[in-house]
Amino acid sequence: MQGLGVIDDAVLPLGPGFTAITGETGAGKTMVVTGLGLLLGQRADSGAVRAGANQASVAGVWIVASEGAIADIVADAGGELESFGDAQGELYVSRTLSAEGRSRASVGGRAAPAGVLSALADELVVVHGQSEQLRLRSAAAQRDALDRFGGAPIATALDAYTAAYARWRELDAEITELSDNRDRRAEEADRLREALALIEATAPEEGEDVVLAERAERLANSEELRLAASLARNAISSEEGEADAAALVAEARRHLEKAADSALGEIADGIADVGYRLADLALQLSAYLADLDESGPHELAAVEERRAALTTLVRAHGTLDEALELWRTGSARLAELDDDGGRLERLQAERDAARGDLNTAAAALTAARTEAAGRLGAEVTEELHALAMPDARLEVAVREGAESSHGRDDVAILLAPHPGAEPRSVAKSASGGELSRVMLAIEVVIAGTDPVPTFVFDEVDAGIGGAAAIEVGRRLARLAESSQVIAVTHLAQVAAFASNHLSVVKSNDGAVTASNVRRLEGGEREAEMARLLSGLADSDAALTHARELLSLGAAANC
Repeated sequence: MQGLGVIDDAVLPLGPGFTAITGETGAGKTMVVTGLGLLLGQRADSGAVRAGANQASVAGVWIVASEGAIADIVADAGGELESFGDAQGELYVSRTLSAEGRSRASVGGRAAPAGVLSALADELVVVHGQSEQLRLRSAAAQRDALDRFGGAPIATALDAYTAAYARWRELDAEITELSDNRDRRAEEADRLREALALIEATAPEEGEDVVLAERAERLANSEELRLAASLARNAISSEEGEADAAALVAEARRHLEKAADSALGEIADGIADVGYRLADLALQLSAYLADLDESGPHELAAVEERRAALTTLVRAHGTLDEALELWRTGSARLAELDDDGGRLERLQAERDAARGDLNTAAAALTAARTEAAGRLGAEVTEELHALAMPDARLEVAVREGAESSHGRDDVAILLAPHPGAEPRSVAKSASGGELSRVMLAIEVVIAGTDPVPTFVFDEVDAGIGGAAAIEVGRRLARLAESSQVIAVTHLAQVAAFASNHLSVVKSNDGAVTASNVRRLEGGEREAEMARLLSGLADSDAALTHARELLSLGAAANC
């Protein structure tokens, strides 16, 4: 990542297992989570761009399955996975944010909208920070947590319910539209019936308006046309005995036929063809004149009357073709409108049947959630006891709620922090530290049925310490057995359980560079642990305690 907050240029050597990120306050640990958020499609804030920099950029690579939901999202965005062993690929993702607030993203080597990053994030990462702890207080987040834990039984029941709910909503909306617009539809039926009657009475033919326009043009100019045709016919073949083209051609032919020359004979044959053609043209002109003689003012009036009738249709429907199309299809629409009463009865019967299916699906979903809720509460309670909350009890209540696309259940995660206390919503009964542990316990339990490729925790240990912090570290290490875990922490008790420990250190000019984010091992890691414990990296007592914690963490990772 470059140009992000206090970070000038830094590379994070993340890997599988549990990675702990530590550093002094203001060193840029939170910017690490901000950078990951940008890669995951979160809203880009130009205020995150480092002062004096033109832009901030973040790039990362995930090892993912070559086939499946993630590969499909990348392919739909036009990107590609780089080959990485059997059935795996490398997914390259980047995001650039300008100081003016413009954002660009790339997925698999192709430019993509931030929405594609968000879709990938849903498949790749779960992020937990202070805002996510607050989100856990929402009913929707608590329901999502239960559904994730419930696995296939709830997923199957939810799919069936969602389909039944969509079908019922579709029918209900159609009935409402039909009922609310009955008067409008009746008016439409009357207009359509009148229009069809007019079209049927007129009985237009395709292209008739064009033919009639040409006929009217001819009739309106009949005298000029008659004179032109008559003169042309007389020039070709005169009935008055005057010299004409046909006679001249015939004379030319006779002269050539008298000559004893084969070449002139061929020419004579050609002239004969011209004579035949002139005779044919003369006949056509005679027929044209006869047609004009038969036509008269009465036919022009009939043509204009017919054109007026067609014009009425064109004014009503735009073009004659559109009128003809309405004539072909309007009957079906009219039948549909006239059948509104019967159709409404049929739809109501279908809706009643759909409501029955919806009730069945909702009951099955509630049953699946209720069964899973009991197991989730018991398993999370057991985790809380190990997280230094020995008297806490967590319950997951499934109650009747408003109908929605998610079901008819209100899901509430309730916590009784000590014996004798009534279980209350975590939103009211849990402190910040307790909420962190509840959230972690839920993720540890859910990971057994719905594993997530990567977890990111931003100071999940806020508000706790001592034995509770050690147990948080243990749980993060356990979570890392099936997922990649990245945790920003200020507690040595948590960092001790990491298999990969990174330190973020500011340089003298207040920037973080690649050389200032490094993997800690051996003495360097002991010194950082001592600093976390006492604020002194070289304190003998703190170093002794640090080595003790690291031994504890190493034993847990074995």
